[in-house]
Amino acid sequence: MPLRKLFATSIYAAPLKSGKPDRFNQQLADEIAGLMHADEAGQDWSARNYPGGYTSYATHCKLHLISPLFAMLERTLRPHALHYAKALDYDMRGRRLVMTDCWANVMPLQVMHGSHLHPLSFISGTYYVQTPRGSAPIKFEDPRLGLLMAAPPRRKDAPAGVQPFYSHRAKAGQLVLFESWLRHEVPASGSMAETAERISISFNYAWEDAKKGA
Repeated sequence: MPLRKLFATSIYAAPLKSGKPDRFNQQLADEIAGLMHADEAGQDWSARNYPGGYTSYATHCKLHLISPLFAMLERTLRPHALHYAKALDYDMRGRRLVMTDCWANVMPLQVMHGSHLHPLSFISGTYYVQTPRGSAPIKFEDPRLGLLMAAPPRRKDAPAGVQPFYSHRAKAGQLVLFESWLRHEVPASGSMAETAERISISFNYAWEDAKKGA
């Protein structure tokens, strides 16, 4: 057909590294548990803004700068972010990626994270540390959704790329990258065991002049 598809939205999903990530993920889970226990201000903020769950977003949002373990995670994430930026045809000559934010999220049963985006960055992502069976996916929204106005609904059998929403399954050891302007949310997990928790690490990348600080 004489169609030209334009303005694609690309999402990157891959294992963080080869091999089983169980030991690394357990180390991350243990450190996040210790952080959550000690972070009284974060608990208070989460109680008001993240009911039932915990996020270090408001209190410890640069974990890669204060924790050797999270610094190791950033070094492992960086090649993926560079590959993604290249695949998106961003001109990175003379520019370098800089992780600006990195924070932890703990979501027990029925906790949700409302629709949002990540300003002041251009690549964002999530690494999944623990995803019990029944964990909620990350759900992306078509960025044109508010502009469709009088359009009829899509057919239920339409390809995923033209549906108004796309849900990507959360899986421990996997990461997902997306452009920071892409609106997304995490619905409540309705079928996990009551004692289980969905644990993830979110992060943002910006860019700076490669000569800065040289």
